[in-house]
Amino acid sequence: MKIDTTMVLDNPADAAMLARELEAIGYDGIYSFEGQHDPFLPLAIASQTTSTVQLGTGIAVAFARNPMSLAYLANDMQLLSKGRFILGLGTQIQAHIEKRYSSTWGQPAARLRDMVLAIRAIFDAWQTGERLRYEGEFYKHTLMTPAFSPGPNPYGVPPVYCGGFGPRMTEAVGEVADGFIAHPFHTPQSIQQLTMPALQSGFAKAGKSRENFTVAVNLIVGSGDDAQSLQEAREKIRKQIAFYGSTPAYRPVLEVHGMGELQTQLNILSKDGHWDAMTALVPDELLDAVAVVCPRNEMAARIRARCDGVFDRVNLVARYTPDTTGWADVVRELKNR
Repeated sequence: MKIDTTMVLDNPADAAMLARELEAIGYDGIYSFEGQHDPFLPLAIASQTTSTVQLGTGIAVAFARNPMSLAYLANDMQLLSKGRFILGLGTQIQAHIEKRYSSTWGQPAARLRDMVLAIRAIFDAWQTGERLRYEGEFYKHTLMTPAFSPGPNPYGVPPVYCGGFGPRMTEAVGEVADGFIAHPFHTPQSIQQLTMPALQSGFAKAGKSRENFTVAVNLIVGSGDDAQSLQEAREKIRKQIAFYGSTPAYRPVLEVHGMGELQTQLNILSKDGHWDAMTALVPDELLDAVAVVCPRNEMAARIRARCDGVFDRVNLVARYTPDTTGWADVVRELKNR
């Protein structure tokens, strides 16, 4: 199992030093997410100060772009990183796609599937020199002159991972992508009952096996040096879980635990900004099912118990606990087991 982390940056320029430090700690992968900054630029900077760690977008908003622009970005990142790049894509939600990006929404599972297939067709045209002829349901790419083709990438084409939620999206990712990125709002039970069956359905459609596919997870973790700081971490995480739980799309996770009605309550409160009241509704049972919160010396063992044999990569979502060491001790213990 590979151990990953996400860079949280105020300035993309800070990626140079931070990525070098994270590589030295021993992380296998470093991701950059699409928040206040474009996710590709920090990774381009990080590629010049690292040599072994993988670099990925986790995630880039797919529908804010088109397959050709993503193919060029991914190809260039693969060159800059000398073969260490992972193109991680996600859909975002309708309001952001339409109102923030002024882009097109509709049939997101089918659209993401089409996008990944289009990107693969573009990669294939560049690698083989064959004529580009992709005509899908949403995307059509039939023009690639020699002047605009970068030609074969000496490091090969980068893998494409996709985030997803819900059976249709998860199945589509299993069918056409190289890896699936599990959202932080999940539990062991929801992965077993919802995610893995949908992925297996996608594998069956494509005629491929689990062994040739990467399942990566974003896992919320928190700790503290004493009882008070540990409780403070729990409450920060409880608040985040309340936020996730208020989203209708995430209701199936709660339903697995017989808490579907909690989603309705959280959603109503969220519309009026009652964040403290929302947080108070999240029971310890749900918090401990979603997150790993424990004393520092127990963290590696707890992560292993939860993830071994289920996930190929785990991304430690550790922003709820201040830490100046990059969780170096936990990473070291995970890597040495």
